[in-house]
Amino acid sequence: MDDKVKYYLEIADNALILSYRLSENSSKGPFLEEDLACTNIALDLIGQAESLYNEAAKLNGKGQSGDDLAYRRSERDYFNTILVEQPNKDFAYIMVRQFFVDVFNYYFHTELSKSRDKYLAAVATKALKEATYHIRRSAEWMLRFGNGTEESNRRAQDAIDELWKYTGELFNASEADLNLRESGVSIDLKEVQSHWNLKVNEVLYLAHLKKPNNEFQLPGGKNGIHSEYMGLILTEMQYLPSKYPDAIW
Repeated sequence: MDDKVKYYLEIADNALILSYRLSENSSKGPFLEEDLACTNIALDLIGQAESLYNEAAKLNGKGQSGDDLAYRRSERDYFNTILVEQPNKDFAYIMVRQFFVDVFNYYFHTELSKSRDKYLAAVATKALKEATYHIRRSAEWMLRFGNGTEESNRRAQDAIDELWKYTGELFNASEADLNLRESGVSIDLKEVQSHWNLKVNEVLYLAHLKKPNNEFQLPGGKNGIHSEYMGLILTEMQYLPSKYPDAIW
């Protein structure tokens, strides 16, 4: 697979799978405003994914559509991080996962908006406007959880402790990513990681939540190696495209 196509898919797959997880929470939010917020963020993410899939299909030159790339690949051909696959255990878990990804997306799109690939730069510039709202919302929830009741603090801390081992993969560059660095298409993830650490540390401190001491990190998703949850996601997500391959919307 062409490096640029692979890089597009890494970004798009992250957005698509997280969008799927958020859509599962539709009608289950703690109150109406939050229910709508989760749904709107899911729509933002799937909009980003759609743009990238459509362009990747053109670049691939194999007669595929954006829908083919989104819904008609095998599990090993998806390149999202393992973090976004994690299931919705409770609202604190959803928001901790969202916070980690929102902070990453904000700084990632800030850097990607400077890409020499004009299409990527344009998508990142639009996504950055959305990410600005996303990060503000999830950071506020971290503060509410941490500074709320003993129960809310415990649930947030439990989610942080469990999800932390998946965050390192956000900053592990794939081979395709590294190959595109010299041409200025991809970005330096170490720069993103530096900003991510500062923001996460700041919010956790203000929320009276603790960064886990365990630095063990689980890689894999960018290389097509996923958790047990990915197959379940694809089974549901790909059902209609597989059963009715000629269906159009």
